[in-house]
Amino acid sequence: MRLYFRGELGSGKSTLIRGLLRGLGVQTRVKSPTYALVELYVISRLNLYHFDFYRFLDAREFEDAGLADYFQGDGVCLVEWPERAGNALPQPDLEIVLDYAGSGREIGARAYTPAGERCLASCRDT
Repeated sequence: MRLYFRGELGSGKSTLIRGLLRGLGVQTRVKSPTYALVELYVISRLNLYHFDFYRFLDAREFEDAGLADYFQGDGVCLVEWPERAGNALPQPDLEIVLDYAGSGREIGARAYTPAGERCLASCRDT
């Protein structure tokens, strides 16, 4: 499962991911992978990979970092700033867009795959 988070700097991408991980039971410190590029969280038998590509100046840095294999396995990839990796990333299952709205935030979601559709439908049902 691949979830891509888009939005301006400070729009709440890291905060939303932190809340998602907390909701899934992560009790350790949830830190932004801005410098490490990826942080791994293991929940039961599920591997969640939190990526942050903000520091990429060129899309080739994704390939140079050797991160493509993470997107082929059974893990869940949560990606901030996916646009900085250019076309090197596979299509997301679900894309989340955060934007400023007055003194708050606005969130939008778009599914690209059946798995993304199921995830979005389950969110709407709660």
